[in-house]
Amino acid sequence: MRGIILAGGTGTRLWPVTKSTSKQLLPIYDKPLIYYPIATLMLSGIREILIITTPHEQERFTELLGDGHQFGVEFSYAIQAEPNGLAEAFIIGREFIDNSPVTLILGDNLFYGSGITEMLTSAIESGVSTIFSYQVSNPEDYGVIYFDEQDNPLKVVEKPNSSTSNLAITGLYVFEGDVATVASGVKPSTRGELEITSIIQHYLENQSLQVRKLSRGMAWLDTGNPDALHDAASFVKVIEERTGQKIACLEEIAWRNQWITSEELRNLAIHFGNASYGRYLLSFIS
Repeated sequence: MRGIILAGGTGTRLWPVTKSTSKQLLPIYDKPLIYYPIATLMLSGIREILIITTPHEQERFTELLGDGHQFGVEFSYAIQAEPNGLAEAFIIGREFIDNSPVTLILGDNLFYGSGITEMLTSAIESGVSTIFSYQVSNPEDYGVIYFDEQDNPLKVVEKPNSSTSNLAITGLYVFEGDVATVASGVKPSTRGELEITSIIQHYLENQSLQVRKLSRGMAWLDTGNPDALHDAASFVKVIEERTGQKIACLEEIAWRNQWITSEELRNLAIHFGNASYGRYLLSFIS
């Protein structure tokens, strides 16, 4: 299984804060936003990750993340020249996917809670295309999944004006190896974008799609506007201060996965000097 993080877009809903930087490089409490989707993939055992950025921001991502060896993973990079829709990620990443199953996660999405890693890992191992839904109070802002009377997925609708379903499709998707071919056949919507809902509908119509519902004990945060960005930072702060454990600490995940050694973790910790982040890493091996 390979992973793609779509970290493009113009972030216009966050202007002026994103006028000069990518929203995925903004801080969510004590870490850049991009750390959180990377952590979701790493926790599920995914080590080959393609990060898709805008042309003018790619250098900043590579400066922050490098090739990923320090986290025991392999990062590669690609460019989305214009925000042409989520489905374009698979067209851009065709060579990277190479007919292998792939997990796509949006670069501004944060997932947290007991069971999420197991749910994603199970979906990956099933070999079936999978989307993840979450109950929201504002379904009109998202793609929405509808079910029939037997609770089988029936159809998806992108940002409905009104909805009888409050189950939003989150920014986490698992698709079969032919997804790049499927994406190449998607026509632009009335918004002029290649909608990922078209890909989902394809697998749904071919009866090769499963929907997994995130439970009430799990959190999905979409940080696309200022309030959501603030809420995500506050959420992470509260959890970390209460538990003494960091969310999306990539070095810790790599060490616990045995992808890096204790000596490598120590060297990474020393790199942070007197910062509390470095002291946290040292606490595991001191």
